[in-house]
Amino acid sequence: MRTPFRAGLPLAFALASSLASAETRTVTLSVPGMNCDLCPLTIKKAISKVPGVSKVEASYATKQAVVTFDDAKTTVEALTRATAHAGYASTLKQ
Repeated sequence: MRTPFRAGLPLAFALASSLASAETRTVTLSVPGMNCDLCPLTIKKAISKVPGVSKVEASYATKQAVVTFDDAKTTVEALTRATAHAGYASTLKQ
């Protein structure tokens, strides 16, 4: 007879494994289309809506957005897609 505790062990290990592989990443996106002081606000709002994003800093002066996110919940492609939908093409800065 299985006890409820033992029955949940495989699920607990599976969850722990998926959490262990998740990693917080910070990337810089180049956003050359920024042309005014309000552009960073629009970009920040668009990227902030992407699930897994924990922090966004956008700068008109550098025409960049620095984004911190959970790579188990989103991708760089999703971040660049969000800026594109807001009207600002972006690319990963190497």
